Amino acid sequence: MNLNQGRNYVAIPGPSVVPDRVLQAMHRASPNIYSGEIVGLVEGIIDDLKRVAGTVFHSTIYIANGHGVWEASLSNTLNPGDRILVLSTGLFAKGWGEFAERLGVDVEYIDFGMRAGTDASIVHDRLKGDKSHLIKAVLAVQVDTATSVRNDIALLSEAVRSANHPALLMIDCIASLACEEFKMDGWGVDVMIAGSQKGLMTPPGLGFVFFSEKARNTCEGASLRTPYWDWNRRINPEEFYFYFCGTAPTHHLYGLREALNMILAEGLQAVWHRHEVLARAIWAAIERWGAEGQLEPNIADPQSRSHAVTTFRAGPPHGTKLRNWTEDNAGLTLGIGLGMDTPDDPDSTGCFRLGHMGHLNPHMVLGALASIESGFAAIDYRRGSGAVEAAAEVCASEFGKPPAGD
Repeated sequence: MNLNQGRNYVAIPGPSVVPDRVLQAMHRASPNIYSGEIVGLVEGIIDDLKRVAGTVFHSTIYIANGHGVWEASLSNTLNPGDRILVLSTGLFAKGWGEFAERLGVDVEYIDFGMRAGTDASIVHDRLKGDKSHLIKAVLAVQVDTATSVRNDIALLSEAVRSANHPALLMIDCIASLACEEFKMDGWGVDVMIAGSQKGLMTPPGLGFVFFSEKARNTCEGASLRTPYWDWNRRINPEEFYFYFCGTAPTHHLYGLREALNMILAEGLQAVWHRHEVLARAIWAAIERWGAEGQLEPNIADPQSRSHAVTTFRAGPPHGTKLRNWTEDNAGLTLGIGLGMDTPDDPDSTGCFRLGHMGHLNPHMVLGALASIESGFAAIDYRRGSGAVEAAAEVCASEFGKPPAGD
């Protein structure tokens, strides 16, 4: 008998669950795109995006996904032949670097593997050795959604500064903005990119680039700039349509406005804390399951684990078998083992991912974990007991504590 009726829960690491309030805000007639309320709406959105990013400098909105803002960030800061340093901890910093290569940039990679974060001391030493300052930028992700690693951006920034190197620090926060603590100005980040479809709880289609005055000055000499990606035309537009180099993404903007209202009403500190608690609940479940059998988190060190996505290693072919069962029988869609292929498991069938970002609460996380428990039972997967109870205890331990404040 199939029990998969009712509302499905797509628990992949983005697109995340879109709140009803956001959907309702988008469900309206098209506005005047030349004047009126849309102008003030966008100005307020940009101010609040900067608040979420922790910057007083510049923010732009592109009609694009994350790959689009990869290109926007590169084209505004670099020239063909420039050298950059890419810190790879999974798929996504490497993908950003590959975009740079296609643009004619000389890319040097430091690969930290698929199961650990960056080592700031290695980065420091590499920059210290670049006596001629040939490296123009250092690129990294805060969270890699394939491996679920969380890099220490404050430590990376300190490594760049302590090396007395002028390279721009450029960070991909697509999987982490409004989920993980991030302080762009406080941590000395020059360029940060993000997307609408994860922590910002809005459908895919909007990309964001935040940049410092140092990065803006660099832009003046960037020959890769093209009319669409040029951020200078967007930050102080002579006419409203320059914000978007054409027609505004009106209904995405209405949705984003409501999502920002929800985030700021909860408070950034509270949002970050909620994600941290729910992540710890998931980790508590993994620890109990992994007490017997082979299940383990991809990232062993809790300090390096994302609060927005967790990659599980179940051993081939159990990751795929579990995902198929939960989607077909429990209405729960889990993420594929993206990029986790090995010689022994070329199709990444041993891994699966659970997204826990954005519009999320204990009953969603506990329900997902209970569905995973059912799936493990159905596929006869060896595991320890008490996982869901352990997760519930983490959630229960938060009740009665004073709320986190901004």
